[in-house]
Amino acid sequence: MTQNVYDDAAFFAAYSQLPRSVHGLDAAPEWPALRALLPNMRGLRVLDLGCGYGWFCRWARESGAAHVLGVDVSERMLARARELTEDAAIAYRHVDLERLTLPADSFDLVYSSLALHYIGDLDRLLSGVHRWLVTEAPLVFSAEHPIFTAPSLAEWSIDGCGRRTWPLDRYLEEGPRSRDWLMNGVVKHHRTLGTYVNLLLRLGFALTHLEEWGPTDTQIAQQPELAAERQRPMFVLLAARK
Repeated sequence: MTQNVYDDAAFFAAYSQLPRSVHGLDAAPEWPALRALLPNMRGLRVLDLGCGYGWFCRWARESGAAHVLGVDVSERMLARARELTEDAAIAYRHVDLERLTLPADSFDLVYSSLALHYIGDLDRLLSGVHRWLVTEAPLVFSAEHPIFTAPSLAEWSIDGCGRRTWPLDRYLEEGPRSRDWLMNGVVKHHRTLGTYVNLLLRLGFALTHLEEWGPTDTQIAQQPELAAERQRPMFVLLAARK
């Protein structure tokens, strides 16, 4: 069962203050790169795994999607999503993604942003995604880069040239890792980049894009603090087709 930290009152209050919580997709620096992987949304049936506040659900509808289903384990996140949504073609469902069941061949796009690293049984979930998608339909998702899910306890240090470095801890040993982020003991599931790719291939997906995301020169010019993200990739972005 997925750990549900987002329904902890203190965690949710802190998360609600993050820029991407306040300003939505435009405050997520990886969003332009993710958006470039998406198909034309006109008339699509869309599934958003780990929909949170529903930012992507609403964007998909504004971009022409016919129907969007957002699912999330957090009742607090879904309550906020419903408050922000006035569209009968968007539905929200409270469910643990590790237990999600849906009809076969019922979606033209499955999308997920920064949710899959919380999932222990990713094999089961992605097996389901393969069934739920129609033939040739895409899966597009982002996750924390494995460099982030296998950090050493030191988190980061300064090397001899004054640069920040992020030492790794047992990178090849996959499984749950507990970290402190907005609260103590947040569990994220570490898996290597190869595991993500090979899982998709084994399940029958055709990989169409793999990106170890970093900010562009334009983004750094607008937000100089993003320059630190050039030291190592923060996110991994993947696209595949059934």
